[in-house]
Amino acid sequence: QVQLVESGGGLVQAGGSLRLSCAASGRTFITNTMGWFRQAPEKEREFVAAITWSSESTSYADSVQGRFTISRDNAKNTVSLQMNSLKPEDTAVYYCAADRASRRSEKVAVAAYDYDYWGQGTQVTVSS
Repeated sequence: QVQLVESGGGLVQAGGSLRLSCAASGRTFITNTMGWFRQAPEKEREFVAAITWSSESTSYADSVQGRFTISRDNAKNTVSLQMNSLKPEDTAVYYCAADRASRRSEKVAVAAYDYDYWGQGTQVTVSS
């Protein structure tokens, strides 16, 4: 199994920045793509960003393109999400996820059902 633990959430004013981190442990060698999803109250969980094991391929939701940057450090088994120019609509619980696809694949998974492991989530609140 793979365990994922998020950190870095908090309260920030609109226009500010936060950096989320996700630490993976366990059988991390079976994972490929790592991604971030978010879920606001009474809304569906939505894709935010993802990155393949090689870091050669990334994908972003249109709503965060140009403001958020995903990166990973395989030596430390971590993935980060740098969030800039935050808006109140970015308020949500942010979840880290990992899939078990082959590392030979550069296809970036963007659907929640493609992911096999999930963290517990970290709250991000952006005040106006």
